Amino acid sequence: MPEILRPRALKSGDLVVVAAPSGRLAPGEEPLLARGVAILERMGFRVRVSPMVDPARQRWWASGTPAEQAEELNGLLRDPEVRAVVAHTGGQATIGYLDLIDLDAIRADPKPIIGYSDISLLHMALHARTSLVGFHADIATHGFGSDWYTLGDAARRSELVDLYTRVLTKAEAPGMLPAGGAWETWRPGRAQGPLFGGLLNRLVLLQATPFAPAAERFEGAVLFWEELQRPVSRIWMDLHTLRLSGALDRIAGMVVGIPTEVTPHDDGADHADLRDVVLDVLGQRDIPVLAQVDFGHTSPNLPLPIGVRADVDADNRTLSLLESAVAES
Repeated sequence: MPEILRPRALKSGDLVVVAAPSGRLAPGEEPLLARGVAILERMGFRVRVSPMVDPARQRWWASGTPAEQAEELNGLLRDPEVRAVVAHTGGQATIGYLDLIDLDAIRADPKPIIGYSDISLLHMALHARTSLVGFHADIATHGFGSDWYTLGDAARRSELVDLYTRVLTKAEAPGMLPAGGAWETWRPGRAQGPLFGGLLNRLVLLQATPFAPAAERFEGAVLFWEELQRPVSRIWMDLHTLRLSGALDRIAGMVVGIPTEVTPHDDGADHADLRDVVLDVLGQRDIPVLAQVDFGHTSPNLPLPIGVRADVDADNRTLSLLESAVAES
């Protein structure tokens, strides 16, 4: 396995750009964007919003054509002043320009790319090609700009802002991630390995492209995933796709996020929920499964840096980052 490519640690006053690598900014979302920018500024960064984050910019379901989106992202990757890129939202557009991304620019000056949902496809593809540590983490509008970051518990909000700041600015292991809710043990055990994953349907989609992660990426990995707006039958099929690819035979542990609008199968006495289908697909594989962990299409998301070694302890319901996600400046 190649060494992971850690971005340079951010410093107070560094420029962070909120960009539109997938969906557009919908009319009426401007207040959410402003609140998200304020949270990033609270972390100590200068923030600039890219021109494509504009309700007037739209191409079908995206913020622009694939070429336009690649041009914006490549410009940010090549600009030495820009130290991190935060997606303002997710969507369904990143697969359209994976082959247009300047991978040499990433290798020359790796930067944190931050977001979830469709952005996780970007994380996984770029990690597969360059070993870049991508940050599965809150987006600017419906993440940092959500009501939770404005109206939620102040102590928890301060805890999360401090965690994000440490993960992005300190070249040290962040340690145990703070749970906000009741995590669940779906299968006992403990394992350590590099984090890999994101939105489950995007991981499966990636398997059909030249940007699919090599089988070795799953060797000893802690696979994390979340899903939204899917019946459990679809999740069962996607997990079986990973099983048939051999990925589930290689992983050391599994972490399941908070599902959003995931519907159980319920046909009278024949019932199956998410836990049922996960354990059904895993069969006799003796790996720990920790579930209902604070990430997914919800706020707040714990930052999960792809490629960084983690410890998952399903018995004690903890998840810890054992390495730094960033390198010394």
